[in-house]
Amino acid sequence: MAFQKPSHTFTKIHLKALHTKSLYILFFLSFTVFINTFSFAQELPKKTGTIPIEQRKDSATVVIDSIIKPPVNIKEVDSTKKDSVKQKGLLEGTVKYKASDYVSLSQKKKKIYLYNEAEVLYQDMEIKAGVIVIDYSKNLVYAGRLKDSTGYSQRPVFKQGDNVIEPDSIVFNTETKKALVFNSRTEQQGFKVYSPLTKKENDSVYFMQNGRFTTAENEEDPEYQFVTTKMKMVPNKKVIVGPTYMEIYGIPTPIALPFAFFPMTKKQTSGLIFPTFGEDSNKGYNLQNGGYYFAISDYLDLALLGDYYTNGSYGFRVENNYALRYKYRGNVSFRYENLLNEERGFPDFTQSTVYNLRWSHSQDSKANPNSRFSASVNLGSSSYYQESINQLNQANFLNNTLASSVSYSKTFAGEPQVNLSLTATHNQNTNTGDINLTLPTMQASMGRIYPFAPKTGTKKGAIHNINFQMTSRGEYNIQTNDSLFGKSEMFDDAITGMKHSIPITTNFKVFDYFSVSANANFEETWTLKTIKRFYDSANEDIVTINQNGFDRFLTYNVGASVGTTIYGMYDLENEDKTAKVKAIRHVIRPSLSYSINPAFDQYYETYDVVDADGTTSDQVEYTRFENSLFGSPGNRYSSSVGMSIGNNIEAKIRSKDSTKTEPEKIFLLNNLNFSTAYDIAADSLNWSPVRVSGGTQILNKKMSINFGMTLNPYALDSNNNVVNTFNVDNGGSLFRLTSANVNMSYTLSNDSFSGGESEEKRASAQESARSGGRTDDLFGRSEDFADKRLSDQDTDKEEQENNEFYNYKMPWSLRLAYSANYTNTRREDAISSHSLMFSGDVDISPKWSLGASSGYDFLNQGFTYTQLRFERDLLSWRMNFSWIPFSDRSSWNFFIGIKSNLLKDLKYDKRKQPDQQVGN
Repeated sequence: MAFQKPSHTFTKIHLKALHTKSLYILFFLSFTVFINTFSFAQELPKKTGTIPIEQRKDSATVVIDSIIKPPVNIKEVDSTKKDSVKQKGLLEGTVKYKASDYVSLSQKKKKIYLYNEAEVLYQDMEIKAGVIVIDYSKNLVYAGRLKDSTGYSQRPVFKQGDNVIEPDSIVFNTETKKALVFNSRTEQQGFKVYSPLTKKENDSVYFMQNGRFTTAENEEDPEYQFVTTKMKMVPNKKVIVGPTYMEIYGIPTPIALPFAFFPMTKKQTSGLIFPTFGEDSNKGYNLQNGGYYFAISDYLDLALLGDYYTNGSYGFRVENNYALRYKYRGNVSFRYENLLNEERGFPDFTQSTVYNLRWSHSQDSKANPNSRFSASVNLGSSSYYQESINQLNQANFLNNTLASSVSYSKTFAGEPQVNLSLTATHNQNTNTGDINLTLPTMQASMGRIYPFAPKTGTKKGAIHNINFQMTSRGEYNIQTNDSLFGKSEMFDDAITGMKHSIPITTNFKVFDYFSVSANANFEETWTLKTIKRFYDSANEDIVTINQNGFDRFLTYNVGASVGTTIYGMYDLENEDKTAKVKAIRHVIRPSLSYSINPAFDQYYETYDVVDADGTTSDQVEYTRFENSLFGSPGNRYSSSVGMSIGNNIEAKIRSKDSTKTEPEKIFLLNNLNFSTAYDIAADSLNWSPVRVSGGTQILNKKMSINFGMTLNPYALDSNNNVVNTFNVDNGGSLFRLTSANVNMSYTLSNDSFSGGESEEKRASAQESARSGGRTDDLFGRSEDFADKRLSDQDTDKEEQENNEFYNYKMPWSLRLAYSANYTNTRREDAISSHSLMFSGDVDISPKWSLGASSGYDFLNQGFTYTQLRFERDLLSWRMNFSWIPFSDRSSWNFFIGIKSNLLKDLKYDKRKQPDQQVGN
């Protein structure tokens, strides 16, 4: 009976001890394996006969290699029927092995030979190679390559746990777990290591001699590498090297280190943050953004960073990130800078201290559906971004406002539902230094109640839809300045107030096409400060006395509105079947409203202005609630009719895709609104100015256009004051254009551009947003090149470049923003602002990228803040250059460094800071 050739042979042995009976079992196993491999191992000679089994009494002692086990007398083992001490075997586990061509067992040499696609599995160790030899008498495994006429193939792959080594050959001891590895190649988190001779001490320690390491993609011909005489590697923990020098394309460089330590852990670890170097003509040389990083836990970290300048200026930053999954996440940043210009004792010496505090906190929606806490804080010195010379703040010096908000809201379920919120806000004008604080604002509201609604079914008619709710709002408001912020004086003019509102509304249909709504609103305002005013005839002055104490006033108003929607369709397809525009649809939403605001004269008082001769020359009216937080009651009765018309125009056009049967819908005008009002009760100037606003999107919705204007029907007198005479009756047009504005934004790119989605740009946008700036690069980009990392964009470029059929196109992106404002309220007839801003990026080659942010002020005829950016992808390296060519912020920044996180501190960063002048 002939044996068929199997695809491979699979055998396993489990040896506990050597004794006489085992020899017979091994002999039988060897014979079985030989018969199984005989049919396909063509290089082995065929046997012509069988060897008879002969039993002899063995008196010899089998000696095992002393480096593996001490000598054991087999006879003594056999004579012991039951040993009280369990003997440890040669192998502690099951050895599994297989090969594609043949598996041969040599009883005499105590070896097993595996050839072609050989594999050995032992505990957590796995070896794959062209040739493997198992010496089970010494617990050794030898693995090597296959050699043929074309060279070597099937290089061994040694894997133990998560560690993988690809050498030319390896010798492994299964008992001690030690190994000798020749020409090994391994990778740890992008860290590629090559060593001619490696000693594996145990499961976690490797000693290497004359090794080389790099992060280059091309291992055979790396663009750079570091050469060291000795190296110790603990996988996933650390790498320690001795004397090391750097080679670039095989050429040694003078860049050398006596020793180096590289942490390899996958967890967050604490460590130093290397600074970057710069130069400033006023402050000298500097180190920026250096410090220490504390990996406190998986949920919390802390970075302490500092800047130092040789003229004595310094700064420090505290950066903290925290997160708890399904609960919340946030970050805190505090920055402080003590800046000196020139040297002490010189007449132009100045000193300034600036600071900035930022806090961002967001709560996960799954944390608590009934309560929510959030924070977005950005406060500090008004001149912080203008005076700071830290590279991170370069693009934010144009910020003219700082804003903060911290809020907590709670919902109390029930019928009706009650909502409670507490909010602290902060608004700061960096030009004037004025600060507006609310500490805090408390707001409570009750859900709408429909007292006449049926218990079942829908609400119909005016009675069923009557509803009301209650809201209360209280504030503690502080108006102060940057110079007084944080001092007790800032609370001197603080005011407190509270307002309660009860709006009552209803709505119903009239003639099926008209929607009618009616409303009445009652408000009561509480205040703790009022005034008393009188005329001091002795000093001929008006005296105002502040009075502390609780006081209140009640106001109300009523109103109603009616509106409808009119649809119009102009079908062009009936006139021309080949027309590109098939139909135009016009939607008109007119509305008419009426409101009454009574005069609350009961809250007003008068005082007399007396001349020197004792006669009353004037009588002045005032209200004691003049300084109320929520305004004062009106003393003028108004009965106004409001009119507004909203328009929406869209078109149906023939699709460019011939396979589509339905036309495409595009907007010609998203909205075009007209509004005005007529006050019936007014003695003059009854008509309010007509306000026009509109907007649309064109060019496949890539360009947004918004515009607005104000048209006044009344004329001006010779002093440019509005008079009760229509402009058309004064020889002018029907309306007088008093103001107008237009804003346009345009973003376009070719299909192959992906630079706008890079990690660097997203990080820059987040930094600008946290600082209160723009996120579209129109004011420049906040860049710290030392923190650059290899992004997905770079990987995509490399894949495209390596594609044999890659047809390169020049990717580009352009963002435009145009703004113009016109003012003619008092015959100014002037354009108050007129500017164009733009920002763009272009990849002139797969490795070269250019970018720019600038603008032009047509009113002042000059370029606005300009930033030029250059970037070169050097495979494993990155080179960047940022330049602000003119203005008082002129500076440049050059950076070249390795992309890899492990070697990111190997860099060269040169900065030329702006020559700043601190304001007087």
